[in-house]
Amino acid sequence: MGQSSRSVANLRRARIWLFLAALAVIFFALAQQRLAFVLGIVIFVFALLISVMLHELGHFLTAKKFGMRVTQFFVGFGTTLWSTFRGETEYGVKALPLGGFVKITGMTSMDEVDVADEPRSFRNQPGWERMIVLAAGSFMHFVLALFLLFVLAAGVGQAESTNVVSGVIGCVPASNLDLLNDSCTGASPGRSPAEIAGVKPNDKIIAVAGLPVRNWSQLESALQAQKAGRTVPIVVERNGRDVTLSVTLAYVPNHKGGFLGIDSAEVYQRSSVLGALAYAGDGFADTITSSASAIAKLPAAIPDLFAKDRASTPAGDISSVYGVGEVTGDVVEAALPWQAKVSVVLFLIASLNIFVGVFNLLPLLPLDGGHLAVVIFERIRAWFARLRGRPDPGLVDIQRLVPASLLVFAVLVGFGTLLLAADIINPVHIQV
Repeated sequence: MGQSSRSVANLRRARIWLFLAALAVIFFALAQQRLAFVLGIVIFVFALLISVMLHELGHFLTAKKFGMRVTQFFVGFGTTLWSTFRGETEYGVKALPLGGFVKITGMTSMDEVDVADEPRSFRNQPGWERMIVLAAGSFMHFVLALFLLFVLAAGVGQAESTNVVSGVIGCVPASNLDLLNDSCTGASPGRSPAEIAGVKPNDKIIAVAGLPVRNWSQLESALQAQKAGRTVPIVVERNGRDVTLSVTLAYVPNHKGGFLGIDSAEVYQRSSVLGALAYAGDGFADTITSSASAIAKLPAAIPDLFAKDRASTPAGDISSVYGVGEVTGDVVEAALPWQAKVSVVLFLIASLNIFVGVFNLLPLLPLDGGHLAVVIFERIRAWFARLRGRPDPGLVDIQRLVPASLLVFAVLVGFGTLLLAADIINPVHIQV
């Protein structure tokens, strides 16, 4: 929205390539009969389209609110499939579902505007109104992200570990890092204390060394209080009966206390309205910070995009839309409880919206943040002119900024293409 016609055309071409890449992934997955994976991709693409449309809706609603002349609001790009007029605005659907666009009269000093329409043009409105319209797109991304995080906490619930055994680890990890990564590299498989003692899945541990435990936190504390190598009684509830097992806890370097060797079962606890609001706020703030960090890491990530150890470098923290779509497909396809799948997908979509919202506010043309910077510069310049008793210099000559805008756009497309290629050739796999 609001770019020169050339920039808008370039943006549409970039979206077309992303759409074709998504179709390629879907067809390839269908050929492999990965239906759950395809479902995940479809869910992500649909969520992405909704996100883009909400972005444009933010611009549309605020422009209408301030009485600006909005001539078009379309879903998709390309050939028009259907359209209708409501007042002065044409609403419609185009052939390629790659988002949408809204056209506001007189976005820049370059646009030709009929004399009769000039009073209602974007450029003729007060600076604060123009800034609200420009920021409304990112604002809608943030609102959507907060809503999804709220739904995650209040509707799906947050995972909490319990004192019920979901599985027995088949080794003593060689280090605390291996323990955290569920790795048995360099260890002796099949010799964890829990397995030797006969702990079984679905056992509920109710006491350790005489200390009662009612949840995972208490179980961890009880185990951390024991020294490695010590033999302690552990009471489990099994099939309605209490069974006492004698367990010799193992030593894991840098691990506090003795090592037992179990995975805990998880339950999903829904939050109250206030709890969900707090969770959404905390999650939003954390993701804002991580998004800013990811943007700062972009230049340093380029050399490692095709490295074998990409996941352990800054390049492992960034991904293209293609990469995030693949992760969504992997999550839906994984053998996980439905709550885990929905939670991960909702959080991915929320995080992507926050990242896009933050990125879009960067003071670079042709991003909305670049246009915001231009308006802010105009108002500061006008303020200095008033102090000096001079007339308002008016609008910035956007024609002079077009080369810089095209350069930034070329860099963004180039980096996006490189990131897309890396996600296809050298993807980052996550454990789900």
